[in-house]
Amino acid sequence: QVQLVESGGGLVQPGGSLRLSCAASGSIFSIDVMGWYRQAPGKERELVATITSGASTNYADSVKGRFTISRDNAKNTVYLQMSSLKPEDTAVYYCTAVGVRRDSRSNFSSWGQGTQVTVSS
Repeated sequence: QVQLVESGGGLVQPGGSLRLSCAASGSIFSIDVMGWYRQAPGKERELVATITSGASTNYADSVKGRFTISRDNAKNTVYLQMSSLKPEDTAVYYCTAVGVRRDSRSNFSSWGQGTQVTVSS
């Protein structure tokens, strides 16, 4: 199995910053794509940002210019630096990873348990 553990959520005022981290562990041969999704109350889960093993990135239009995704391949960790936060960024943020297992060489797709981000004054 491949487990993802997020950290770094919390309460922040509008205009503030937060940095989320997500570490993958378990039987990992390679991770092709890591990313962040979010789900606000009463809304569907939506893409925030993704990053490939070659550092190609993709962002939702709503976060472009404010959020930055990065990863440390040696640590199997992905980060999300969030700046200029708005109340509408309030959501549970989920980490995801897609790759290949070391033990079976089969593909995996895993999700973290989620971390709450609340933007409020």
